[in-house]
Amino acid sequence: MRIALYPGTFDPITQGHIDLLDRASTLFDKVIVAVAASRRKQPLFSLEERIALCQSVLANNKAVQVQAFDGLLVDLARQTGATAVIRGVRSTSDFEYEFQLATMNRAMLPTLETVFLTPDPRYAHISATLVREIAGLGGDVSQFVHPQVASALAKRFTS
Repeated sequence: MRIALYPGTFDPITQGHIDLLDRASTLFDKVIVAVAASRRKQPLFSLEERIALCQSVLANNKAVQVQAFDGLLVDLARQTGATAVIRGVRSTSDFEYEFQLATMNRAMLPTLETVFLTPDPRYAHISATLVREIAGLGGDVSQFVHPQVASALAKRFTS
């Protein structure tokens, strides 16, 4: 079975993430959405909320599994039997950073490949950071995220 990891904070999960997962699930038998605890980043949503949102919006994709992780990605790869990491690359600056991560991961686990996917042009401009900022300023994020995520963002910023 070919297993890939798609790590990130997913704070929140966006249409761009969903697009990459849909495409990655045609390349791998199982894609694990590895939701990072990321305490240093001080996420808007708790780990449990991010996992629940991911599970909810990805429920129709049977090749996708969602789980939390806290630690080195290579350790999670060993635990799950994953042989690849999926990473989205929107720009050359993304690539430089992602290339550095891929090289470090390969140094620690030589059998772990990184597969770079570019987004569908409809989603190339979307980032979770910008989605949070727009939502926090009262803007409409419905074109960038699943309706359940838009609702969760609206509740977070109106409470």
